[in-house]
Amino acid sequence: MTRVAVVDIGTNSTRLLVADVSPSGSVEELVRRSTVTRLGDRVDATGSLSPEAIDRTCAANYRRLIDEHDCSANLAVLTSAVRDASNGPDFTERVRKDFSLDARTLTGDEEAQLTFLGAMHDRDSSSAPTVVIDIGGGSTEFIVGRDSTAGFHVSLHAGVVRMSERHISSDPPAPAELQSLAGDARSVFLDGLPAEQRALVTHGIAVAGTATSAASIAQELDPYDPARVQGYALELATVELLLARLADMNESQRRLVVGLHPDRAPTIVAGMILLAEALRAFDLDCIEVSEHDILFGGALRLAEAG
Repeated sequence: MTRVAVVDIGTNSTRLLVADVSPSGSVEELVRRSTVTRLGDRVDATGSLSPEAIDRTCAANYRRLIDEHDCSANLAVLTSAVRDASNGPDFTERVRKDFSLDARTLTGDEEAQLTFLGAMHDRDSSSAPTVVIDIGGGSTEFIVGRDSTAGFHVSLHAGVVRMSERHISSDPPAPAELQSLAGDARSVFLDGLPAEQRALVTHGIAVAGTATSAASIAQELDPYDPARVQGYALELATVELLLARLADMNESQRRLVVGLHPDRAPTIVAGMILLAEALRAFDLDCIEVSEHDILFGGALRLAEAG
């Protein structure tokens, strides 16, 4: 077994996975943590990471947990917000030096490949053509393929933080704001996803915070239960009902919703719109929710390298 630590420093949250990976590729999760740090706050408007956002992200220091578990290798992946920010390279270097992490700013393609590897690693080798949908804070990744190999992948500039900042200024959101956001998301997805790839797909897997939150809210999980989220069949009709319910609340009310982490309340409405539009783009009525995402993919890649 190889013990590894993977840190995902995303646009909306900073997450940790410590896991043992066997030679056969099974992943035994030992520690998982997630902190909403909003690193990408205002990046879409200003083009740079703010000092406040950097401080919030650095405060989510997982170094102690990594050291306590005696990990043989580590990886920190930085994604959309850092890719887009003028000071992104400086922040990556700070993470590398201050926290002794192998920090790498991933391209959209690299992010997609690791996400697909994580989502597909424990599936039947005869799986149907599948799209893995990863809705992040600054972008949404779509990866189409079979087994653990991605045949098509694209990173599109539509994430929960970016789209919330662009379209939502009322609390609760005004109907016109919701319509504007949905129309923008629909255009971005259809423009960036070739029709032949969309037609190919017969199955979908959704990873990351929006999808897992939707599964948790739908089941009214308190506390959050990863075992009941993993593999949950989330119907488009359920997403639409959740959107209608959440969009009718103000942020304070959303923070009290059973199954939703309070820190996701500011962006969950945009997330539900993006998820619904993603399913419609592939003509899917239902999608499988997975806890296995870029963290699992990073753990597998680290174990291979070791």
